[in-house]
Amino acid sequence: MITENKLRIPVLRKSEEIFLDIYAESSDYIAEITEADAELNGESQYQIKEGCFYEYKISNKDYRLRTGIRDIVKQSKIDSTAGRLSPNIYVGTLLLELFHKEESEIYKIKVEVTSTKTNYREDYRVMLGEITEKCTDLIMQHSSPVVQNFEPDYKVDPKTYYQQFAFLKSIIDSAEFNDSIMKIISSPITRWREIESETDIRNLRRVNRRILKQIVNSSNRIELPSDHYLRRVIQTIPARIVFNEKSETVDTPENRFIKYVLSSFLALCSTITSKMNDDSRGKAESIRTEEILEQYLGHSIFKDIGTPETLPLNSPVLQRKEGYREILKVWLMFNLAAKLIWSGGENVYEAGKRDVAVLYEYWLFFKLLDIIKSVFYIDPKCIDELIIKTDDGLGLTLKQGSHIAVKGIYIGSSRRFNVEFSYNRTFRGEMGYPEAGSWTKNMRPDYTLTIWPYEIQHQEDAELGELIVHIHFDAKYKIENLYNIFEGDINLDDEKIDQRKGKYKRADLLKMHSYRDAIRRTGGAYILYPGDVSFNKLGFHEIIPGLGAFPIRPSKTDTGENELRRFINDVLHHFMNRISQREKAAYQTFEIYCEKPEGALVEVLPETIGSNRGLLPDKTIVLVGYYKNPEHLDWILKNKLYNTRTGSARGSISVTSKEAGAKYLLLYTNGETVTDKFYKLDQGGPEVFTKDDLLSIGYPNPNYKSYLVFKLENSIEFEFSMVKWDLSKFSRLFEKENIGIPIAFSLTDLMRTVVK
Repeated sequence: MITENKLRIPVLRKSEEIFLDIYAESSDYIAEITEADAELNGESQYQIKEGCFYEYKISNKDYRLRTGIRDIVKQSKIDSTAGRLSPNIYVGTLLLELFHKEESEIYKIKVEVTSTKTNYREDYRVMLGEITEKCTDLIMQHSSPVVQNFEPDYKVDPKTYYQQFAFLKSIIDSAEFNDSIMKIISSPITRWREIESETDIRNLRRVNRRILKQIVNSSNRIELPSDHYLRRVIQTIPARIVFNEKSETVDTPENRFIKYVLSSFLALCSTITSKMNDDSRGKAESIRTEEILEQYLGHSIFKDIGTPETLPLNSPVLQRKEGYREILKVWLMFNLAAKLIWSGGENVYEAGKRDVAVLYEYWLFFKLLDIIKSVFYIDPKCIDELIIKTDDGLGLTLKQGSHIAVKGIYIGSSRRFNVEFSYNRTFRGEMGYPEAGSWTKNMRPDYTLTIWPYEIQHQEDAELGELIVHIHFDAKYKIENLYNIFEGDINLDDEKIDQRKGKYKRADLLKMHSYRDAIRRTGGAYILYPGDVSFNKLGFHEIIPGLGAFPIRPSKTDTGENELRRFINDVLHHFMNRISQREKAAYQTFEIYCEKPEGALVEVLPETIGSNRGLLPDKTIVLVGYYKNPEHLDWILKNKLYNTRTGSARGSISVTSKEAGAKYLLLYTNGETVTDKFYKLDQGGPEVFTKDDLLSIGYPNPNYKSYLVFKLENSIEFEFSMVKWDLSKFSRLFEKENIGIPIAFSLTDLMRTVVK
């Protein structure tokens, strides 16, 4: 009974009635459903929500609730009849133990912890059914029988019983299964059969050889009247005749198979019922499923149907007729899935539990695998490895915490790529650059799509060269509204207050940022949730790097997965672009970080703003040039030109991109080791002047045919105007073969020679 925000649960005793009262912050967090609904769903009538906190109080002071149950029940330190219930993420039937303080009596109370998602029951059934189908497909690759053995093997442990039952219940509860049985019952396949019947000879209509033989030889004869026209031939005839009669029957091999399927399912349910504890969810569910199956088998059509010994799978009726083909598929799914040992399933449907969020994570793996297979070429052996042989059957390797990798290739119009789709891949933390992994702590996204050039065989080599990209996805079943995460206006002051209370409304967004920022070479991190709105936030101008969310929902008709498929195709189209900003950034990252920096530069320099935005000392080139005498220097300063010989003759400058792209010029002359003659060069680049060109502008006595001429600007940054450099630290300048030849140095190297 619910009054205000209190859920009252009665516990019946012989002498009196005890009540367990559960108090919620809101009436929306508690519910009491009818016995019929509880039985239909295999749940308790008394229901609370996951992720909420509740206070409880026992009406009798001599009774307590046992603590330590899944760490959910905590007793009050002040009042032992009261305490706190904290379901956290647990979903399913919670069994509470009410006991007398002297341990003389124990009463068990069932409380249902329901999911925050209102449609979780339907989602659970759809996802479990589809996982069963995928498991069947995988097992069929290991075993493709033509005739199946009909002897069920129940020599398994209770966990496997319930695993098989969970698969079965998801099938039997479906509308498709019920419709298929109804179609078979309303229009069963039949066949004609001959049966022997005995009738009065006077009712005989047709005569054949067998009848004639009986007329002549059968006993129990009667005498023909004297005036009968046959009296001339035979005097007596038998009173009754045995003849073959055709009748229509439903006892066909196909109908025997249908009866066997229902009987097998019923046998498993009976086994579950006998093995499970009386107060467990598994027993309640199996009893309910037994009733459904008994109703089907109680139909009159099954009374005259026998039991098969083998099943020929090539029966046209089973393969094609509506209703029959669906039951055949269901039986194959169950019969093969029953051979499966899936340790990961314990996290989902262990008796009493219904962890739909974990099931969503497993279900998404298969959905993403389908998408990956539709876009890339995946080696079938990679898929086969999802099923492995175990000592007691076949094992599905899909389990939280276990890394699964499926590898493939993509062949585009102009490039080829290696791809890897991973589940539960751990990116090790505290990895130094350029190693793969996280530079902070261990990170484990649910799913990771990794892409790198086809020409590089090993991922490790692609990581070292900044030639690999990881895209991460995380399953978030319980997300209701993405707007509050990605779009909503959040008061940051209120958010800080909530964080102090332990509430993190944008925890999922922050987690995506963690993947994006901590795991090296990550191109994006995205939430997958069962909604209908997608968000894709671009980090810059291209599809990656980015953050966002894509809807993929459990549905028989529209999962919404096309949105994610389009995104992956867009990412591949982006990888075809050889001039993408992402590719440029990857190269620059590699070039900048491939070596550890040597020392530091803390000298005064112009700020990298305005026209000096690109003034990076390591990348800024200074041409240290020689002038012959004061007259030569006067000509340089007057004309704002600096010339040096070019060509193949000895003493000519060898022009590379460094010399041609020089930003500054530092002049010195013979015997001068400390100089302050620092000038800014025009960024239009040098020009080639002939001997005549120099003569025309007053250059004194040019001796060579051609010269490379740099233009000087009229001004220099203030930070360089009073600086002197000690060139003696550049011994290279004074080597015999280099005297008179301009040499390019980085601004970093030059600033380390500043005279203090």
